[in-house]
Amino acid sequence: MENAVEKNIQPAPSSFKAYVWAHFGFYNIDGKKEIDKTHVICKLCKAKIKYFGNTTNLRTHMARHHPEDANKVQPKVETFQETNALSCFIFKDLCPYSVVENEGFRYMLKTVEPRYAIPSRQLFAEKAIPLLYEETKKKPCDAWTSRAVQSYVTFTAHYITDNWELESRVLQTTAINESHTAAHIKENIQSVAQEWQLTTTDLVIVTDNAANMLAAAQLGNFQHVKCFAHTINLAAQRALKLPSVSRLLGKIRRITGFFHCSATANHVLKQKQKLLELAPHKLTTDVATRWNSAFDMIDRFLEQQPAICAALLSAEVRKCGAGICTLDETDVANAEEVAAALKPLKEATNIMSEEATPTLSVIAPLHAQPLHETKAGFCGETALVREIKQAIHEDLAKRYTSVTDKNMLHISSSLDPRFKTLPFLSQDEQRLVDCVFIFFYGALMQNEEPDIPNEVLDDEGPPVPKKRNTSLLNLLGKTFTNARDVPKSAGTRAEEEMKKYLETPSLSLSEDPLTWWRSQETVFPLVAKLAKCYLCIPGTSVAAERVFSTAGDIVTAQRSMLTPEHVDQLLFLQKNMYIPADGTMCTSSFYLSV
Repeated sequence: MENAVEKNIQPAPSSFKAYVWAHFGFYNIDGKKEIDKTHVICKLCKAKIKYFGNTTNLRTHMARHHPEDANKVQPKVETFQETNALSCFIFKDLCPYSVVENEGFRYMLKTVEPRYAIPSRQLFAEKAIPLLYEETKKKPCDAWTSRAVQSYVTFTAHYITDNWELESRVLQTTAINESHTAAHIKENIQSVAQEWQLTTTDLVIVTDNAANMLAAAQLGNFQHVKCFAHTINLAAQRALKLPSVSRLLGKIRRITGFFHCSATANHVLKQKQKLLELAPHKLTTDVATRWNSAFDMIDRFLEQQPAICAALLSAEVRKCGAGICTLDETDVANAEEVAAALKPLKEATNIMSEEATPTLSVIAPLHAQPLHETKAGFCGETALVREIKQAIHEDLAKRYTSVTDKNMLHISSSLDPRFKTLPFLSQDEQRLVDCVFIFFYGALMQNEEPDIPNEVLDDEGPPVPKKRNTSLLNLLGKTFTNARDVPKSAGTRAEEEMKKYLETPSLSLSEDPLTWWRSQETVFPLVAKLAKCYLCIPGTSVAAERVFSTAGDIVTAQRSMLTPEHVDQLLFLQKNMYIPADGTMCTSSFYLSV
């Protein structure tokens, strides 16, 4: 009998949005299509209830006879705004798509918004995230390998806004199915340039000093800048491999490693730090691929050396650390000398890691400084310091030696009001830079609209009489033409403006060159045009390497099955979309770092 009644229950129309309709329906009259709208049937107990066009009786019935089921019934909503916000959560916090299926996550959302029907992971992977990617896409490169042993290359564009602010945007993350050969890297660069409608002849790519990257730039005939942070790393690594320095690092590494592995020693060290009123810093150990980690290890050791010595002499530590001794006075003195010799490279690395200020213009002055110091000699310095500085000099001296490299770096420095006088160059080299500047500006102006000839206006004087085409003008016009009537060429105006720009006082090294250009753009419009082209070029691929650490976070164990397309979309959105305080998602509207 109940089955017969159930067959005759007609579900409520979809326009009936109240949640209680999930448990009620109308009764078909004699099994026909006509329904009795004066009563509703409870699907749970088949009770017949009077219906007056509202849900009061339905709610009362559920509360009285089916309270447990009444609590289970909740209205379901799935709006674009909620799904968009959940998509933002996924790519901003680098979550796997499967997070929407996690029991705890679903419980949390159900508590916050019981009516929201959480979409499947497929919807986010195939529709929601790709849609945001395409919308955001409308408005340096290096290689890395994911946990799934899939290799990728990420491209980042750099530019200066109309308000003279340095910006960068991740353009694309591409899977590399072949080995990282120069030909494949070149093809990837050309493919990205084509997709983003960038002219390869106008590109300046920034890469590390790896042979395949250098060869790719040469194969593609790209303008190329070698990452100065990587250049510093190579020079510093050469110094760290000196036998005397390597032995010293080994001794310090053994001590710091012991404190990392021994809970007892670490506890005693903290006690000694407190007793000696030293900062409660942890000891650090160097990493082979990062030279500055060796500097940090030495620097931290010297800072904590009194506490380390006291801890190693304590009875508790001597029991568990047999054979571990602190450095003697000679080793401590050598450690201080090594730290002092490497400190300029550490500071240079920090400067090159800044993302808010131009870095290409800093390379030439930073590169020249240790070379000039070496030429000046090593008066008063110990044999160890001389050996370190000589090793650094020999490595730096073979970098940025080509005419193309020098022109790029020197022009960039001359367009930075902090370094425009180029004091590290000889007079002949400075004159050459001026000539190259005029040439580059002329090349830039070839794609610009021709300027209207300068006119001299005098509101108070009489009207200028109309020129007559006389015989005298025909015969002597070329000789006696008024200089005001001859429009200056772009090169001449650029030369005059450049001279005026160089005569202005240099900007302090502590000030921001982009802020200076924002206020001086109208004074030096021609030079400013070229400055905007050069100062946006990064001098290092460090910013791009930070992208790779993010990419590594994306392709973790839980996400190792992500397709290359999904990796590209997630990384693109994570870097290019931001959430302001009001919670609304925004997108932003270039030189390529490789």
